[in-house]
Order: sequence, then structure tokens, then C-alpha cells
Amino acid sequence: MAANLWKRFGPTIAVAGVHLQVPAGSFFGLVGPNGAGKTTALSMMTGLLRPDAGSVWIHGADVWRDPVAVKAAIGVLPEGLRLFERLSGPELLRYLGRLRKLDRETTEARARELLAVLDLAGADRALIVDYSTGMRKKIALAAALLHNPRVLFLDEPFEGVDPVAARTIRSVLDAYTQSGSTVVFSSHVLELVESLCDRVAVMSRGQVLASGPVEQITAGRSLQDAFLALVGASAAEGTATLSWLGSSSA
Repeated sequence: MAANLWKRFGPTIAVAGVHLQVPAGSFFGLVGPNGAGKTTALSMMTGLLRPDAGSVWIHGADVWRDPVAVKAAIGVLPEGLRLFERLSGPELLRYLGRLRKLDRETTEARARELLAVLDLAGADRALIVDYSTGMRKKIALAAALLHNPRVLFLDEPFEGVDPVAARTIRSVLDAYTQSGSTVVFSSHVLELVESLCDRVAVMSRGQVLASGPVEQITAGRSLQDAFLALVGASAAEGTATLSWLGSSSA
């Protein structure tokens, strides 16, 4: 899927020779510390950011040589939601349906179903500017799914989402992958990745340290323990010098 991806911002190398193979129908998690290069890698895989070197293919189509075919095959929920704030949820989906060249009947039927499944039907007259964080994540997911993509890319889809909204999103993603489609998502919540994903890649400092089935990466440990071992971090790191913390002295 991704071969030898490189991206530099001035003197900083954000992604350094990333290779990733994501089997069709898999639930693939991308994890790493802040600044590991996850968002940059996902942006290059989805055509949002041109790599300095390397290639990305999605179902045989080159992301940069055949962008129209690739964009028809993927759905994207990027980091930092940028939505049309003065539209309601249904209006946003109707607008995107027209952009995707879906007929009106198909767009309306899919929009109604997505809004119902994602528990947004009761807010059909509210403007997106008034949505909560969880509602914004859900309408963005609906927008990414509207055209029934073969691959869904999600950057921190559960960040800032309450447990009820998270459960709804999880159920939708589970049903999506069970149909044979593919999800690639990044997250800082390792327990969530371990419970959802069948494959995972661990990134640090712009490189993939390990990639494969979750059970292969964890090797009998929790994903958190495997992650800490791979990135060279200690569970106690950052607390050793705080001997004063919790002291009753002023």
C-alpha cells in the first residue's frame, strides 16, 4: 500500500521511509507517540499531502497518478474537523452527495440511514456550528461513508468523544469491516486499538518499528507493554524526579 514514504518540513524529517501493507478487509491501527509521523503518513496515503519520495497504491490505483479513482474509493476523517458550519447535518450530506455524483434518491436514503444509525436524526435541524464534539465526529464519519468507500481512513476518530458516541462509532466501524471493507485509523488509546484492530503498526520518529497482526506484535503482552518496549519508553518515565509531588508541605 505505502512504499518508502518520506516527508521533510524544513530541517525536520516527519516521515522517514515508511512501508505499510494493509490487507483488504482488515481493521488496521496506527499507533505512536506524539510527533511520530502518524498524521503526516495518513495525509500522504490519502492524497492530502504530497510526499517528497515514495508511492501509495489503493486497490491498484496510484494515489498521485490516479487521484480521481482513489478519491472515489476512499473515505477520510482527517485530524482537525473542517466542516461547513452553517449547514445542518442533512444539508451537509446532500451537498456531499452532489459532489460525489450520487443521485438524489440514493443520497437521501443513505443520509437518513446514516443519521439514524449514528444517533443524529434528532438534530436534523441544528446547524453543525452548534454540534458537540461527539456529534461533529459522527457527522464527519457519515460524510466519509456516504459514497460507500472501499477504504476508510480515520485520524483520531475517538478523540474528545464521550463513551456513548464512541460505542456508536465502534459499532458502525465493526459492521463496515465485517462487510469486507478496510479501516485504517490512528489513535493514542492503545486499549481501543487492541480491542478493535486485527493488525497494527507502531511508529516512532517517522519510522515504522513493527507492523503485523496484533497478536504477533504483542507476543503475549498487552499492546501498551509492547508499545513501550518498542519505542524505548518506561512506564515510570517522567515520575522519578517528582519526589515532592503529593507532599503536604507548602
